[in-house]
Amino acid sequence: MTETLEEPKFEKIEEHRRFEVRHYSDTIQARVSMSDIDRKDSSQGFRKIAGYIFGKNEHSQQIAMTAPVHLWKEENYGMMAFTMPSEYTISDLPLPNNSEVMITEVKGQVMAAIKFSGFTGRKKCLRKVKKLEEGLKIAGYIASGEPILAVYDNPATTLPFMRRNEILIPLKWY
Repeated sequence: MTETLEEPKFEKIEEHRRFEVRHYSDTIQARVSMSDIDRKDSSQGFRKIAGYIFGKNEHSQQIAMTAPVHLWKEENYGMMAFTMPSEYTISDLPLPNNSEVMITEVKGQVMAAIKFSGFTGRKKCLRKVKKLEEGLKIAGYIASGEPILAVYDNPATTLPFMRRNEILIPLKWY
């Protein structure tokens, strides 16, 4: 039996052969920065945010898990984020006990998305980013931010061929 997790809301604007363009609604994220987005740092980042939603916060409040987990590079470090359930406002959420966990409002934005299954190793993700960037160039879109890896399924409990992943690239939208 698979668990159904809330996902960020979006409206599909366009569909292309290689990718789709989506407009995402405003969200709130719990984020941590990491020295890199390799397996060791990702595991530590995941534990910090999971600790927050499982009760390591000022009210010992549990917060429902959502999907996907987002990973991206920002300047010289990596970032990981969980989107908070849509029922919360920023003032409803308890403060994290861990000062490394940041609660951040994220303005809705237009993003290009390419879907893929399987593992999310660095080389494979770079190939998917390149494929998406090529599709964007052909279609005349301009990126406005760094690529984001979105991992929807628990890699410990989901067979690789069943895993749902995406590369998202923010777009300039007029």
